[in-house]
Amino acid sequence: MSPISDKFLPRDDVVRICRDLQARGRRIGFTSGAFDLIHAGHADFLERARALCDVLVVGVNTDDSVRQYKGSGRPVVPEDRRAHLVAALESVDYVFLFEERRNARNLELLKPQLYIKAGDYTESGLTSSEVVERHGGEAVILPIEIATSTTDLIRRACGSLSPDAAEKTGPSEDGQSAGEFCFDVRPAKTAPAVFLDRDGTINVETEYLHEPERLELLPGAGEGMRRFMDMGYRIVVVTNQAGIALGYFAKEDFYKTNRAMFRALKPFGVVIDRIYFCPHGLNDGCSCRKPGTALVERAREELNLDLAHSVFIGDRTSDLETGRRTGMTTILVRTGAAGSDGEYGVEPDYVASDLSDAARWVLERERTGAPFPEPVRGKRALTQRLVAKSIRKGKR
Repeated sequence: MSPISDKFLPRDDVVRICRDLQARGRRIGFTSGAFDLIHAGHADFLERARALCDVLVVGVNTDDSVRQYKGSGRPVVPEDRRAHLVAALESVDYVFLFEERRNARNLELLKPQLYIKAGDYTESGLTSSEVVERHGGEAVILPIEIATSTTDLIRRACGSLSPDAAEKTGPSEDGQSAGEFCFDVRPAKTAPAVFLDRDGTINVETEYLHEPERLELLPGAGEGMRRFMDMGYRIVVVTNQAGIALGYFAKEDFYKTNRAMFRALKPFGVVIDRIYFCPHGLNDGCSCRKPGTALVERAREELNLDLAHSVFIGDRTSDLETGRRTGMTTILVRTGAAGSDGEYGVEPDYVASDLSDAARWVLERERTGAPFPEPVRGKRALTQRLVAKSIRKGKR
């Protein structure tokens, strides 16, 4: 077995080695992960991955990239030590550190014949699989045979340090409380979210919708929401429901309509993490009515969300203004009001035909690492952009 120093190398060095090996007919397999607190599940997966190829290359996320999707308390083990441990495994041939959130850059450089991930992914969830396929490779998902959760291991270890643990770090993933000596570990992973308006964005706009039988999904809504889930985004709905304050319908009617939406989304495998709604009227002066940010801030705390990498999508300028105030990327969908309300002078980062188009745009940005366009502020700019897009699509 090669010394660890010969296996743990800079990415550029590994790329050069792999090109030489491929030129000699060797089959390269690539996988990646945080590998924080390496356990039996990691070892089993890497051993089975190695059996599929001649050379197994492993990319290990840097500390900064791990924090982006697992929270400020992770990783527990620093990046060099995590990579060192992975390189010590006999099944692994080469290891490098990488700082990107997605694997598109790794796959472009390595061009492996196999891109291998564990069974907690789905084929549609491998957002970089198109890159490896473009170079003649194949994406492979290996079923998990030894199910072990690093988060669960940390929580159990923390609890054993303090039998009388206080809830200093909040509730854990299964509702248990974490120990007080917990390395500042948050019990659930930090993740980005896609915040969605409901009426006119997910379902057909119907004035003061409160009858479940009248709910109708918009084209592309289920497909788009599922694609966001596959990209690792939590799904959060934020909706103004002034009809409750006006007495047009009761909260129970709102809940029944939501259940109809759940049923309509079920064939797409969409799971909404949480629905937040404002039941107040326009003149009630509350902080939860969009573009007020109270509901978004509440979601951030309750769902452990990374707003800086989140997206707000809606059909009205109040949705865009909510996203702008909370530092999110904003997308206007050309459904429902399609931005025609003109209430706020805010320009979206992208104008999408529907939620499926919105998901496609976000995925392309993540794959290429392209910066979001600089928004042009003002109602006139928004109107001009919408008109220009309509002309390009032959709508006017």
